[in-house]
Amino acid sequence: MCTVYPYHPYMGKKRKNLHTSIDFDPARPFNELPPLPPAIDVETKAILKKCVLARAALAGLQQAAALIPNQDVLINSIPLREAKDSSEIENIVTTNDKLFRFANIDPEHADTATRETLLYRTALLKGHQDIRARPLTTRTALEVCRVIKATDLDIRRTPGVALLHKQTGKIIYTPPEGEGLLREKMANWERFIHEQTDIDPLIRMAVAHYQFEAIHPFADGNGRTGRVLNILFLIEQGLLDLPILYLSQYINNRRSEYYRLLLEVTTQQAWQPWILYVLDAVENTASWTKAKIWAIKRLMDHTVRHVSTTLPKIYSRELVEIIFEQSYCRISDLVTAGIGTRKTAASYLAQLIGAGVLGEQKIGREKLYIHTKFLELLINDGNEFEAYA
Repeated sequence: MCTVYPYHPYMGKKRKNLHTSIDFDPARPFNELPPLPPAIDVETKAILKKCVLARAALAGLQQAAALIPNQDVLINSIPLREAKDSSEIENIVTTNDKLFRFANIDPEHADTATRETLLYRTALLKGHQDIRARPLTTRTALEVCRVIKATDLDIRRTPGVALLHKQTGKIIYTPPEGEGLLREKMANWERFIHEQTDIDPLIRMAVAHYQFEAIHPFADGNGRTGRVLNILFLIEQGLLDLPILYLSQYINNRRSEYYRLLLEVTTQQAWQPWILYVLDAVENTASWTKAKIWAIKRLMDHTVRHVSTTLPKIYSRELVEIIFEQSYCRISDLVTAGIGTRKTAASYLAQLIGAGVLGEQKIGREKLYIHTKFLELLINDGNEFEAYA
C-alpha cells in the first residue's frame, strides 16, 4: 500500500544518518529506526525557550475554555475544525458548512469525504473519554485508528507499505516491517511517553509524534491517528482539559515543511528543527483557539442580551445555550434538552427566527434551524461578528 506526500529535497535519495551511521535507503524498510529516547539532546536552550512560550499559550487556552459554562459548546465545534484540517492533510477534502450541518443531523447521508472527516471527530471525542479511564498506549492508537478507518484493523502484518513522491511516484520512505518488530517499537514508544518524565511533556509529544509516524504501525490512517494522539497526550499530561487544540490548522498551512522536517529527523537526526516546529504549532494554535473561544463567549453574551430583551417571555439561559451547542439544530434537540414540548419548541424557534437569531433551511422532510452568526464565527478565521439590530 502506498501513501503520497508532497516534494522535499531528500525524497528518493539514499543518505547516511549522521548521528547513528545508518545507511538510510528510502526503498528499503527502515527496520533500523533508532529507539527512543533520541541519542542527542532534545532539550537545547532554543527548544526550552520555545517550550516556555508554548506552555504559556496552552495555559491561556485553558483559562479561556473555563469561561464557557456549557463545555459542549466547545466540544461540538472546535474539534470539527481540527477534523477538517487533519483530514485535508491526507487529501480528504470537505467544507466547514457540510461538517457542521451533518455533525448532528443525518451524517450517514453525507458525502464520503464528510463522513470520513466526521469519523476523525468521533475518534478524537472517544479518545478523550477513554483517556480518563486508562493511559495512552498502543491500544489507544489502535482504537483511534479503527474509528477513523471504520474497520477492525490491527498492527500491520504484511509488507509492501511505502510512501511515494506526489509528482514522480518515487518511494521516499519505507517504514519498518514485521508485526513483531512493529509491536516492539510501539512498546518502546509507550515507555518513552510514560517513563521519560525528565523531558518536558511538550517535547515528549513532538518526539513521540515523529516516532509514531516513522513506525507507521497501521496500513492506513497513521497521520490522522498520530495527530489525535498528540491532543490525547496533552490531556493525559494535564496541559489540556478538552480536545480543543486546533493543531492541524498550523500543519495544513505548512504541510511541505511538516513532511520535510519529519524526514530530516530520519535522514539527519535533525531533532531541533522538528521540535521547534511542533512547539510553534502548539503556541500558534493555542493562541488562535483562545481568541476564537473569547469570540464565542462575546457572541453568547450578546445573544443572551438580545433574546432576553427582544423575547423576554421565552428567554432562558438554557434556550440560548442549546442553539450554541450545535450551529444547526432541530425541534427535537429542544425537546430532548427539556426546553418544552414539540409545539412549544417549534414556537420558540419560530420566534428566534423572527428576532433575527436563527435562519431556516429545509432538507428533505427535515427542517433545520441555523444559528447563522455562530456558524459564520466557527467557519471563518476572523473573530468579528455583526451585532443584532
